[in-house]
Amino acid sequence: MELRHLRYFIAVAEEKNFSYAAQRLHIAQPPLSQQISALEAEIGVKLFDRKKRPLQLTSAGQVFLEEARLVLNQLEQAIFQTQRASRGEIGQLIIGTNSSVANSVLPEMLRTFRDRFPHVKLILRELTGSEQIQELLNRRLDVAFDRLSHSHQQDSHLSYLPIVRESLVIALPASHPLANLAEIPLAAMANEPFVLPSPEIVPSYTEIINLCQQAGFFPKVVQEATWTITVLSLVAGGMGVALLPSNVQNLQRTGVVYRPIQGADFSREIVVVWRREDSSPVLQEFLKVIRELTYSQI
Repeated sequence: MELRHLRYFIAVAEEKNFSYAAQRLHIAQPPLSQQISALEAEIGVKLFDRKKRPLQLTSAGQVFLEEARLVLNQLEQAIFQTQRASRGEIGQLIIGTNSSVANSVLPEMLRTFRDRFPHVKLILRELTGSEQIQELLNRRLDVAFDRLSHSHQQDSHLSYLPIVRESLVIALPASHPLANLAEIPLAAMANEPFVLPSPEIVPSYTEIINLCQQAGFFPKVVQEATWTITVLSLVAGGMGVALLPSNVQNLQRTGVVYRPIQGADFSREIVVVWRREDSSPVLQEFLKVIRELTYSQI
C-alpha cells in the first residue's frame, strides 16, 4: 500500500463517482478502478458498495476513510514541522550564561530571538566560564559566553565571535572615603582589603591580581566568593572592595557604589562560543540575532 492509494480512495469516497474522481486526480478512470480494487484486495475488505448510485461507502469504508484522512493529515503535519525545524523555527537551544552576560547583553538577545522564534524552547544554565566550555565540548550546551582567551583561538573544535568589550569598575562600600571621587586610581586601592572571586572557579581572578600588580601592589585578599551577588553583599557589609565588570552597575545593591578606574582602560572582550561542526538551524538563527545586536559594539 502506498500513499497514492489513500489519496485515490479519499477522492473516490468524496466524489462518489469513479469518473469524477479520475478527473480530479488527472488519471484515467479504468486504472483508478483497478487501484481501488487492488486496495480492497490487499486489506481484504470491500470499501465501496458499487451497486448503489451514487457510489456509497460500506461501513468498513467509512472507518477506513476517517483513518486515511488522519494518516494524510499527520503526514502533512510532519512535513510542515520538518520544514519549520529546517528553518530554525522549532526545537530547543541550551544556553550557558554567567552573571556578566546576564547583566548586560543577554536579555536583549533572548528577547529578540523569542520575538522571532516563539516556538523554540530556550534553556538557560548558569555556569562559570570554564564550566561552560567543558559542557559545550561535552555537548550538554549548544552555545556559551566566556571571556576571550588563547584557548578559544587554539581549540579546533570551537568557533567564537566577539560580542562586546567590557571595562572593569571598582565596587566599594557607600561609606568609603574614596566614594566621593568621580574616578579612583587603582593604586589608591593598595591598602584596601579585597573581595575576589574564587580562583578555582572564575578565571578573572588571575587577571585582577595582574592588574593590581601593574598598579604597583599585590591585593590583600580577605575573602573569596563565587558569584557576583555574594561579592556585592560582602562589599556592602564593609568586608572590602572589589574589581568587577562594568555591567555590575545594572545591579543596584544598597550600600555599594561603583567608580571608574582613573587613568587606564581595563577592559576585556566577551565572546559567544559554539562547537564548530554544529550546523543546527536554531543555533544559526541565534547567532544571526547576536551578530545583528552586537555588530556596532565590537
